[in-house]
Amino acid sequence: MGNDIAENVLGTAGTICWCIQLIPQVIRNYMVKQCEGLPPMMMFLWAASGIPFSIYFIGTDGSIPLRIQPQLFTFFCLCTWCQCLYYPPVQWPIKKVIVYVSAFVLIGGGLEVGLILWLRPLYRDGKEWPMLIVGIIASILLGIGLIPPYFELWKRKGRVVGINFVFLSTDSLGAILSMLSIVVGTMDVMSVILYAIVIFLEVGIFASQIIWYVTGGRTIIRQEKAQEKAAKRALEEQEQDEQDDEQEDDVEKTQQVSVQTTGIN
Repeated sequence: MGNDIAENVLGTAGTICWCIQLIPQVIRNYMVKQCEGLPPMMMFLWAASGIPFSIYFIGTDGSIPLRIQPQLFTFFCLCTWCQCLYYPPVQWPIKKVIVYVSAFVLIGGGLEVGLILWLRPLYRDGKEWPMLIVGIIASILLGIGLIPPYFELWKRKGRVVGINFVFLSTDSLGAILSMLSIVVGTMDVMSVILYAIVIFLEVGIFASQIIWYVTGGRTIIRQEKAQEKAAKRALEEQEQDEQDDEQEDDVEKTQQVSVQTTGIN
């Protein structure tokens, strides 16, 4: 009984984390209006993984939270993918972004409905291997999605740019809680391997940023902040000079008008 309660609590908490983990990233992208360092391929692969995950959990008659989680996950992945394509450095035209995302939704939705209608009866008849293949495909896509950030780390000598750490922490927490729910409940080796891969790769991203910061990144950040302050100060001085020039022009015009009026009188 105790294990059942712990399994449900941990599983639900993990599911909640994996439903909302991308919200901080979406907000961050919108605020700064750029996605440098956040690979579009990562978000595409994650969104693609949501389709077989939906097929798997719905086709195997999973619980309601497990059926809802892939839908929300795919939705936020698509939102982030749109931002990666629309904002710099990619900067696709909005019409092109809409075409690509719409095609993804139509193809993904068709695959999801068609495969659920086809594979669920087989699963209920005792043929579990087709659904197992679908689950493996979903897990592979999710895991591979965490590979592109490492290319970004390599280009920046280990520095993490563009990835929100609140998002990354929530995602890692969701994987840890989900793994614990399986360990204390019904053991599923495939799921444990998936969560372990996600945790390992995301811990690697954290470690890369820490190593970069300790080995010289702190100095670079200070220099960047100093440059930003200097640029801001220069911009403020330029704006002030422009205002002063405008005021001087207004004064000269007023004086000219006054002289002309005096001459007429």
